[in-house]
Amino acid sequence: MSEVIRIKKGLDINLKGKAKEISAKVETSELFSVRPDDFHGITPKVTVHEGDKVKVGTVLFYSKANPELKFVSPVSGEVIAVNRGDRRKVLDIRLKSDGQFASESFSKVNPSSLSSDEVKEALLNAGYFAFIKQRPYDIIANPNDCPKAIFVSGFDSAPLAPNYEYLMVGREEDFQFGVNALAKLTKGKVHIGINAESASKLYKGTQGVELHEFIGPHPAGNVGVQIHHVDPINKGDIVWVVNAQDVAMIGAAFRTGQITFGRSIVVAGSCVKKPAYYRVTVGECISNLVAGNVEGENLRYISGNPLTGTQIPSDGFLGAFDAQISVIPEGDKNNEFLGWIMPRLNKFSVNHSYFSWLLGKNKEYDIDTNINGGERAFIMSGEYDKVFPMDIYPEFLVKAILAKDIDKMEQLGIYEVAPEDFALCEFVCTSKIETQRIVREGLDYLRKELA
Repeated sequence: MSEVIRIKKGLDINLKGKAKEISAKVETSELFSVRPDDFHGITPKVTVHEGDKVKVGTVLFYSKANPELKFVSPVSGEVIAVNRGDRRKVLDIRLKSDGQFASESFSKVNPSSLSSDEVKEALLNAGYFAFIKQRPYDIIANPNDCPKAIFVSGFDSAPLAPNYEYLMVGREEDFQFGVNALAKLTKGKVHIGINAESASKLYKGTQGVELHEFIGPHPAGNVGVQIHHVDPINKGDIVWVVNAQDVAMIGAAFRTGQITFGRSIVVAGSCVKKPAYYRVTVGECISNLVAGNVEGENLRYISGNPLTGTQIPSDGFLGAFDAQISVIPEGDKNNEFLGWIMPRLNKFSVNHSYFSWLLGKNKEYDIDTNINGGERAFIMSGEYDKVFPMDIYPEFLVKAILAKDIDKMEQLGIYEVAPEDFALCEFVCTSKIETQRIVREGLDYLRKELA
């Protein structure tokens, strides 16, 4: 194992409402949704109609650019709607589960005994390839490519994030089978980034991988940060990334011969009465998870973490790549006595504007969604550099993206980043610049221009 990699730049935001390591049970929802927008970089071609019967693994749509890249149903049951928006854009495919979770056929075999093409074909047909992302561009991987390496982040350092040491308990064999499958997809190595402070026996006991220990504040758990410190991406390089739970999900299919899309998630936040872990299925409606388990009015429901997640209604659906539902105050109360100048101990401040920092790092904060101001001139203040742990100038890169200067974007390291890597920059930004949106648009522009 390599030496511990210390991440010095970053920021841990200690929010109220963390979940204890308690697994709760809830009735499985009947409603599920599969959204093409969750799978960035593809244009969908729908293959089902309202009223069609489906099994777990039945193809719902495929990529027009790569027809072999299929996106499937996570449940068995019936298609109840194909919802479209402007210009007939596919918004989502709504499913009603029959509760049986009967699946399409899948071979029960150790992927180590298969060829690369056989593993790839199995993943494509079962819909698992859709859970492999590509860097650069942070899009769904192209099955026709051969990456120089595959990276898996074994922990999540975001606010209210689940503890992967707890999520992965008992999934050692599934994880190993998943790693065996991934190893067939690259001529390079399978890298796993682990938390040096709580390195799991699961990861240390996995064969055929290269482990890297990280220690430091968020975003130490971001796979992009780990890639940057282990094997940086240069122009022309392709790296694939997979979530640790998705590795186990892939492995479980090979081990059991059943296609499943189950995962453990955490429901957390200051507005959640009993934050806990739940076993759910990808795309499940969250209404049963939050009904009677939240308190307060005008709440923000987020699929994902508060920094990078997607706002959804209380009867919305879990995102395809999310392992977290966050519920926090909406932040609609703006009339505070003396405003920001009022000294206080309950406000979080990056720059020690309030005395709350004297209470130490263990103090928990109840932060709402109020950004306390509006967008203004983009000031080169150096704020981003304090929380951005890559050898990249984030402010200059954002400005190059706004100017659509491809040469500058390449020189400043755009191939290494994803929107999530700029979440803390957006959080600390005095100018209230939507840096994640800008980076996403920059990556899409670059991919379009260089295609």
